[in-house]
Amino acid sequence: MSGDERNGQRRTREQISKRRVPELGYYFVVTDTKETEQNYMFGLRDSIPEHLQRKLVIKVSKSKTSNLVEEALNLTVMQPQYGEPWIVFDRDQVVNFDEIITEAEKEGIKVGWSNPCIEIWFGAYFGVMPTYPDSVRCCNKFKEIYKQITGQKYQKSDDTIYAKLCRYGDEKKAVSCAKQKLTQHIGNCNQKPSEMCPATTVHLLVEEIKNKIIGT
Repeated sequence: MSGDERNGQRRTREQISKRRVPELGYYFVVTDTKETEQNYMFGLRDSIPEHLQRKLVIKVSKSKTSNLVEEALNLTVMQPQYGEPWIVFDRDQVVNFDEIITEAEKEGIKVGWSNPCIEIWFGAYFGVMPTYPDSVRCCNKFKEIYKQITGQKYQKSDDTIYAKLCRYGDEKKAVSCAKQKLTQHIGNCNQKPSEMCPATTVHLLVEEIKNKIIGT
């Protein structure tokens, strides 16, 4: 019997639930782009409480996409305190897309991938994840939707993109939309990320971080 129970003070379900929320660990995220993914991730970092922002480090790899896993592993060795390594990248024209994801998972690195591009995840903030055959058309269509909803021109170099997506869109609905798409693909026996279009797993990183800071 617990001490609470012996003293006649049973903890409420809400108290137990709060106690079980894991603390935000130390993350580092490696991406291969200097603009879109990087700006989004910096925005995500800046949205969390200031005293926790140091726990989320974003690195931009100057090497090829195929070397992202190696880059993340090297950073793991150099900065072992960051126990939650992620790589974030697009399907785009990456030939060995599936292989990179498999290799990362084998090495204990989580992956935030988007197929065909991260704009498919951005669109989820506005409740849309249509099917596009390639990243060019996906990006162009998102520009139209973004303009309609925000009244502003979408630019990949926009370092306030995360804040704008949250302001004009709905992050919780975006996560729900992304989950539904993945479930549909799995239900249709599409097991390879390259076959899952449209789809993304960036929401897993966003949701994990946001859920963990609730209890901090």
